[in-house]
Amino acid sequence: MDAKLEALKDLASLSRDVTFAQEFINLDGISLLTQMVESGTDRYQKLQKIMKPCFGDMLSFTLTAFVELMDHGIVSWDTFSVAFIKKIASFVNKSAIDISILQRSLAILESMVLNSHDLYQKVAQEITIGQLIPHLQGTDQEIQTYTIAVINALFLKAPDERRQVDVESNVDILDCPLTEMANILAQKQLRYIILTHVIRAQRAINNEMAHQLYVLQVLTFNLLEDRMMTKMDPQDQAQRDIIFELRRIAFDAESEPNNSSGSMEKRKSMYTRDYKKLGFINHVNPAMDFTQTPPGMLALDNMLYFAKHHQDAYIRIVLENSSREDKHECPFGRSSIELTKMLCEILKVGELPSETCNDFHPMFFTHDRAFEEFFCICIQLLNKTWKEMRATSEDFNKVMQVVKEQVMRALTTKPSSLDQFKSKLQNLSYTEILKIRQSERMNQEDFQSRPILELKEKIQPEILELIKQQRLNRLVEGTCFRKLNARRRQDKFWYCRLSPNHKVLHYGDLEESPQGEVPHDSLQDKLPVADIKAVVTGKDCPHMKEKGALKQNKEVLELAFSILYDSNCQLNFIAPDKHEYCIWTDGLNALLGKDMMSDLTRNDLDTLLSMEIKLRLLDLENIQIPDAPPPIPKEPSNYDFVYDCN
Repeated sequence: MDAKLEALKDLASLSRDVTFAQEFINLDGISLLTQMVESGTDRYQKLQKIMKPCFGDMLSFTLTAFVELMDHGIVSWDTFSVAFIKKIASFVNKSAIDISILQRSLAILESMVLNSHDLYQKVAQEITIGQLIPHLQGTDQEIQTYTIAVINALFLKAPDERRQVDVESNVDILDCPLTEMANILAQKQLRYIILTHVIRAQRAINNEMAHQLYVLQVLTFNLLEDRMMTKMDPQDQAQRDIIFELRRIAFDAESEPNNSSGSMEKRKSMYTRDYKKLGFINHVNPAMDFTQTPPGMLALDNMLYFAKHHQDAYIRIVLENSSREDKHECPFGRSSIELTKMLCEILKVGELPSETCNDFHPMFFTHDRAFEEFFCICIQLLNKTWKEMRATSEDFNKVMQVVKEQVMRALTTKPSSLDQFKSKLQNLSYTEILKIRQSERMNQEDFQSRPILELKEKIQPEILELIKQQRLNRLVEGTCFRKLNARRRQDKFWYCRLSPNHKVLHYGDLEESPQGEVPHDSLQDKLPVADIKAVVTGKDCPHMKEKGALKQNKEVLELAFSILYDSNCQLNFIAPDKHEYCIWTDGLNALLGKDMMSDLTRNDLDTLLSMEIKLRLLDLENIQIPDAPPPIPKEPSNYDFVYDCN
């Protein structure tokens, strides 16, 4: 058993190498591992009582080797049997199981779901949400991360008909099959567990957990896509009744005239008047306002939610605006439609989650109807900003731009609750936005007079050299890159750094994300800078041409770059973020003697130039600098005035 344990440990380590993996798979090694998992575990369990640590380690190394081999993409996931799936699922369903076994099992289930439609169905049948929830309620963040990753994968691969959700349903998610992921995501039980045991746990959230929470947030908001892309049918009486309900709540159900030919005209006139007060563009048939997608019926849903759940605020806004002059009223209907569209753009409703983004907002996990509450806060903000700007109907687009800026600035502070978000907005009044804009303009002020432009030209080479040195110093420090492929976001890393003499790139795989710099002598691979032929980015990268799924992901495409060297050899990168992408592409171009063309270089150049110019002009404060130098006077008729020093 000791020899077998050592062999499996070596196998788990060596399986990361693609050449070894190819040879092992050619020798039918994958089948051997699956047989060990399917049948061997029963034999191991008999030994578990007398050698429990050995059993856990053997199974852990077996599953680790399997995961490493499958991540090379050589073998199709569709080749695995139901018995193997059941065995992996059984590890997840056990209440007491080794942490490393549970991690590998969850990772295998995630990959199965993402890579095969047939396996998605089988995995969804084997596991219930009730079996996953205890892993979320635990204290191990790695296990919580893998669990949320499985939930995200199940929803991503769910058929379209399974993505429909009944928001009014009150199902018990413990009994809900995983094929009903839309209803599971919509229920407060799962949200409350994640909020309590993950987001508000007394520990920092690592990058991988932040990414999975971001994916879950995107998938939850994508449940709104169907309503967002649904046009209103003006002939649908149920949909028209929603508009009638908005009118009834706002104007307290005015008495209906008798149903006669005369009263019908009065009723039409009254409805037209009320729809105008409600701020619809089409006063006669407001249903036509909801035929544009996006936001489609989602805007009407938001309006009804606001009217029912924040009735006092709704009535106040409608009546307040209907009592103003026509040109000064803030049209509630039109504002709601445009605001819903804007919020969908901010939250990217309907878009697939990015492979590299970690931008989740804790406040959206604090309410069952987070998007609707988000809308209710923002529509009140819009009305407040309208009054502060003393806007007229011609200023509608300007008001929407200010509101978008207010919302975006408040979101960047990552408020922990909707109440905190509302408080942030209170401090971002229109007056405050003007002050911020003015301050930013002053900081970015660009002097255009000829003397200043000439001074800039003189200083610019010094600044560019400073930026170049900073980029090279960052390359010397090095960066940890995450390995990505078309199947799933991997928890594998590799490190690359430039030697202090700027002559060699050192790189190599890492067991885990490093806490600081990795010494260059611990990185096993080297690439002389003199051998580099070119640096390519985006769709020109070889690894973007090979992997179609990654190519379709715009954000990954924007972070990709490759170093080409020798013949048909390349070193492929996917930067962790846009900042690191700019640092590395600038630094590599600087090493090759080429211009640094990134957005970061342009911004740094502008900032440093502006600072240097202001420092040099401190002594000229309050002195008007002419646009052109003063004219050179004519030469004097003689030079007799010159003093002879001798």
